[in-house]
Amino acid sequence: MKVEPSIPQHRKVYEIIRAHITEGLFVEGDLLPSENDLCTVHKVTRPTVRKALDRLANEGYIVRYQGKGSIVKGIPKGIGILSLTGTTSAIGKDNLQTHIIVKPIIHNWKEAFTFQLTNREIESGCIYMERLRFVNNKPVFFDITMIANINLPRFTSRNFENKSLFDVLRKHYQIEVKGGEQKLLAITADERLQKYFKVNASHPVLQLNRKIETSRTGLFIYSQVFCNSDEYVLYGTF
Repeated sequence: MKVEPSIPQHRKVYEIIRAHITEGLFVEGDLLPSENDLCTVHKVTRPTVRKALDRLANEGYIVRYQGKGSIVKGIPKGIGILSLTGTTSAIGKDNLQTHIIVKPIIHNWKEAFTFQLTNREIESGCIYMERLRFVNNKPVFFDITMIANINLPRFTSRNFENKSLFDVLRKHYQIEVKGGEQKLLAITADERLQKYFKVNASHPVLQLNRKIETSRTGLFIYSQVFCNSDEYVLYGTF
């Protein structure tokens, strides 16, 4: 029987505080508990707490002030599709709904949205899925995702309805998103996008082809995202 890898203590602390912020237990302007208090509550050392807080600061959830503690910056405003935090973290679970168009399935592949694949990726096949994402009940994103089928046990059996892909990879596979590249194209809606977004044939749509690097050597997330950004501002660094 395969043993699940243990999660580092700093990561557990990070996940707990991050969840408290995204779920609204801490809001913008709140002062987080002191490092000493966090050490006591989570039964960890100060370096462990500092590592968790550093990561939260790097991701924009908090601001750390020497001698004053950590102040909650809040969840990024707008839609973070260009940001590595992803849409679920940026918008919040209450405002974002995800409908699965194609459940995760195993596919063969030879290319990934104009990005060249390695022989190892081609030989392994890919996990393929399609999602339609709603913001305040309006369809805003149509997302096609492909990931090399390499050491991702039970991935196709997981439920992604209203779930964050990045969260699933982080929590269940200890895979972090590190960076990447993306290509942006201005297009008009084809028949499929007209149906999903409920728009006419001349409606402008933003297409993003993305290759996202992860903490696992040689494993990339490839996605093609179509954005109906009429009422929302896209922002972020990548």
